[in-house]
Amino acid sequence: MSSAVFVPSSSAPSMSRSVLPAAIAASGCGESRQLASGRAASLRAEGAGVLRVTRGRLWVTRDATRRRATEDLVLAPGDTLALVAGERVVMEPWDVQGAAYAWDAALSR
Repeated sequence: MSSAVFVPSSSAPSMSRSVLPAAIAASGCGESRQLASGRAASLRAEGAGVLRVTRGRLWVTRDATRRRATEDLVLAPGDTLALVAGERVVMEPWDVQGAAYAWDAALSR
């Protein structure tokens, strides 16, 4: 079973933020995580999987690869984004209501 590493970060350094852990390991169970307005989180897939929006809208920026440029996406509830092992995205809520998302690890074949 693969997992992802979540790294909370600030989307606006000038705003006051509470202290969060440097990284949060996420299992492949699909547990929903909250992301408050004004916050950002970085996710690096340790194995292939799917990022799924469970509430609100997420602004997601995918890192560039050798095959494609950096990409910005806005995902709505129910939208998914497949990630390959090693791929990284940065996410933040699109709206002031915040958002929630889950990481679903790809099943081994």
